[in-house]
Amino acid sequence: MIKTLSVIGAGIMGHGIAHAAIVAGYDTTLYDPAEAALVKGRSQIEGIVNKGIELGKVTTAEGGKALARLTTTEDLKSAVGGADFIVEAAPERIDLKLRLLAEIEKFAPASAVIASNTSSLSLTEMAAALSSPGRLAGMHFFNPVHKMKLVEIVRALESTPETLHAIDDVAKKMGKETVLVRDSAGFVTSRVNAMIGNEAFFMLQEGVASARDIDKALKLGLNHPMGPFELVDLVGLDTRLSVLKFLHKSLGEKYRPCPLLVQHVKAGRLGRKVGKGVYEY
Repeated sequence: MIKTLSVIGAGIMGHGIAHAAIVAGYDTTLYDPAEAALVKGRSQIEGIVNKGIELGKVTTAEGGKALARLTTTEDLKSAVGGADFIVEAAPERIDLKLRLLAEIEKFAPASAVIASNTSSLSLTEMAAALSSPGRLAGMHFFNPVHKMKLVEIVRALESTPETLHAIDDVAKKMGKETVLVRDSAGFVTSRVNAMIGNEAFFMLQEGVASARDIDKALKLGLNHPMGPFELVDLVGLDTRLSVLKFLHKSLGEKYRPCPLLVQHVKAGRLGRKVGKGVYEY
């Protein structure tokens, strides 16, 4: 039975996953090598819990118990040494993830399940970094984690049924719905969403409509909860560009990143996290 959970990376996705874990009742350790990231991550988790109390979704006592389940650390061995279940939520760089997974395996119990929150990278390649590749599969959460209901479970070539079942069980205890996807570039959601977002940039570059009108059209005409530019500002233009580069390499020309997106990233317009992206905040 899974009782202890470790989240590797305290960024946008990592702190959201850690929040979902403590609310689900798991004793959770949030790891990041940067103290500032841990301080920020804990603060953001506390903010989500306090907002839930304010809205009446949880009681003050429930919120306090959830926060008491959270531990933060800058020491990877401490983070994973006693974990039953580990979620890797590092930035979308395959070299970084491969190094990190190899380190995790040194310290984690042999029985621990390892899940990666990658939104597009190869889980089969990641699993190959482990001596027991069957213990790893994808667990793709969506931003913001506390509001988005879906988790894509991604089956790598050698993922065992036990690994997939454990990931499904954890996701459902977090209140999520799941879909099972074979390991392939972009899975389901990132592959479709990257195409929509890239096409929106091409339309903006061509002067088809303003960013606000393109967003408005997709929200009101296609019933999307957010427009493509609102969404890319939320997830980060650099993250979207990284995904598109990978999809372009894997799936061909239809995923070539729009030059206007590349320009925005070069200009440092990375989205809400820096105060400016397609829009300014």
